[in-house]
Amino acid sequence: MAIRYTMTEKAEPGVLGGGTKKWYARVIMDGEISIDDLSKQIEKFSALSEPDIRGVIIALENVIQEYLVNGKVIRMDKLGSFYPGLSSGGAATKEEFNSTFIKEAYVTYRPGQRIRDALKTATFKKTE
Repeated sequence: MAIRYTMTEKAEPGVLGGGTKKWYARVIMDGEISIDDLSKQIEKFSALSEPDIRGVIIALENVIQEYLVNGKVIRMDKLGSFYPGLSSGGAATKEEFNSTFIKEAYVTYRPGQRIRDALKTATFKKTE
């Protein structure tokens, strides 16, 4: 199976009138996989039952949330790492800066080596 993509034309950011437009690939999402779907697939590779696996996945979500909001990096070996990040406005001086300048917190995910290697083998199919 291939990653399907389409083409989209984009203007140059920050250039009045759009500047020179170029064409870029954009992934066409091919559905979603739910926790139930994951649980059923994992059950095939495990001695655990589907409800047990589902429970572990939900518990993992809760634990990841707890650690991220407390500024921890979560390293999950071959799966990858989750990092908390911030987006903020700027202050004129260090002393002037306070938490009201922070616009949002977000999560950065860095895939592990096996996932990066798997994506290197991906094939692509252009869809009109």
